[in-house]
Amino acid sequence: MSDPTVPVTTAGTRGLLDRLEDNGVVCAEGYLFELERRGYLQAGAFVPEVVLDHPEALKQLYREFVHAGSDVVEAFTYYGHREKLRLIGKEQLLEPLNRGALRLAHEVAAETAAQPAGQRALVAGNICNTNVYHPDGKAPLQAVRAMFEEQVAWAVEEKADFVIAETFYFCGEARIALAVVKEAGVPAVVTLAVPATGTLLDGYSPASAAMVLAADGAEVVGLNCFRGPATIMPLIKEIRESVSCHIAALPVPYRTTNDHPTFFTLPDPGGSAIPGGRPFPTALEPLLCNRYEVARFAQEAYAMGVRYLGVCCGNAPHYTRAVAEAIGRTPAASEYSPDMSKHFAFGTDPSLDSQTLRLSSQL
Repeated sequence: MSDPTVPVTTAGTRGLLDRLEDNGVVCAEGYLFELERRGYLQAGAFVPEVVLDHPEALKQLYREFVHAGSDVVEAFTYYGHREKLRLIGKEQLLEPLNRGALRLAHEVAAETAAQPAGQRALVAGNICNTNVYHPDGKAPLQAVRAMFEEQVAWAVEEKADFVIAETFYFCGEARIALAVVKEAGVPAVVTLAVPATGTLLDGYSPASAAMVLAADGAEVVGLNCFRGPATIMPLIKEIRESVSCHIAALPVPYRTTNDHPTFFTLPDPGGSAIPGGRPFPTALEPLLCNRYEVARFAQEAYAMGVRYLGVCCGNAPHYTRAVAEAIGRTPAASEYSPDMSKHFAFGTDPSLDSQTLRLSSQL
């Protein structure tokens, strides 16, 4: 059972659905990539051992994303499932890792309750693609379901406000995950990750899969990961036209194109020497969107009724702030949003030295 000393959110008080109906929800994702960049997580296996090895680093990132405008502290249990822990020979850490991530999330969410004119951040449990699901039954479906059941049970016991089930490239696997969340009695946000072919690996189009998931009872359906703003937006539009429930849109912040629709397929524009010749996942920096591109995506999505917005793998606090500001928010981090008027060379403030200002054309 959960530790009664751990602060928890109050279920039903300005919860997920209330906020979606009001002015939407910003949810920061992208813990895998950001913690890898910071030196607390290994690329490749991508197992979130940081929860136990460096909890202070994870808690700080939780805080930074909330400071930047995230309404949600998503417990970092992505890839914190039995298959991933088996891969590194540490299945005994499964439960403490999951509970630890959730408790740290609650601690940060509790801090937000004291912020002036703010509302407490929501805490989300998280489940994801198992990497062992196959529609032909090569892996027993009950084993896949059991992986979801244990993670969702811990999320519910630790009083998560809702559960995010994400990055599914099989509609069938997403349906199993959703069924488990619904049986647990908490709201479900279910997001799919669309491969370069434009369809899920079991043949569903993103829109048809979204329709199935909405009919199964998902409160929010949509897309996350794999695709950047340019190649995820057309699919989001199709989903918006196909379902009446709330829509989620969480692209990766990379400049994917029609020729290279996912970040797995992006080439290095500089032709630099990369191990294996593939930028994904450790040499994607030259392919990043800027914050204004991310803001434009958020504005466009919000204008067509998408109310659950965020950024996935590759996210950083400045992107989350860009999303929040794009939909009319003023998060705490907005105190430090760019103001070039006082820049020594490009500023317009009349108190700046005029001789120095003239140098701007020579820089």
